[in-house]
Amino acid sequence: MLTLLWILGATLIDTIIAFVGVFFLALGQKRLKNIVYFLVAFSAGAMLSGAFYHLMGESLAQLSAMVTFSLVILGLVFFYVAERFLYWHHCHEGKCDVHPYTKLILFGDGLHNFIDGLVIAASFIVSVPFGIITSMLIFAHEIPQEMGDFGVLLHGGMKTRKALIYNGISQATSILGGILGFVFSRFTTHSIYLLPIAAGGFIYIAASDLMPELHKEPNRKKSMVSMLIFVFGIAFFLCMKLLLGE
Repeated sequence: MLTLLWILGATLIDTIIAFVGVFFLALGQKRLKNIVYFLVAFSAGAMLSGAFYHLMGESLAQLSAMVTFSLVILGLVFFYVAERFLYWHHCHEGKCDVHPYTKLILFGDGLHNFIDGLVIAASFIVSVPFGIITSMLIFAHEIPQEMGDFGVLLHGGMKTRKALIYNGISQATSILGGILGFVFSRFTTHSIYLLPIAAGGFIYIAASDLMPELHKEPNRKKSMVSMLIFVFGIAFFLCMKLLLGE
């Protein structure tokens, strides 16, 4: 029971991190819109880096290359089909107030957070100290990711309050993952097959939706800054992988 309490506590903190975007509200709507573009650039780089170095890296360590890449392609196809469906369902005659990729961000992040919950549960089952260290590593990469996701949701047309609430709900899947991981701990190794699927989804969102948005900026100086932030997003998660061994 004590282990379950540790798991619930860690996943609850992980969920609260989703509301990191609330700190941007103090900047006001005008200033907030000015930095959303750069948050999109960071999120695009972070998603690619996380997909290749974190999700696929962990998958290749436990699965064959054939299985890993097949599941990555499956993730790409699934997210493509999902986006087409969302576009046809929500956008009519080319008009769409809230872009479909915002829903894909929430779905993909929900899956990622669910997996984080499984990892947190598995680590606390090994030992409490190991669980605390693992949880801190997860928190470390969730904070900048949630900042980027919040910016992407706003860029996609969501209102500020709605973006915070939906992002919180998506983050709360870590609690579900933690509970299921505790109950079915002997089967948590099967979650490895979800990692490359999630990687395919993040690659699709970054390359198909976010990066094209960056190309639309006509200001050369602002575009150059966004490229640097994009590269920083990639480097940040690569350093996390190398230094923290995530």
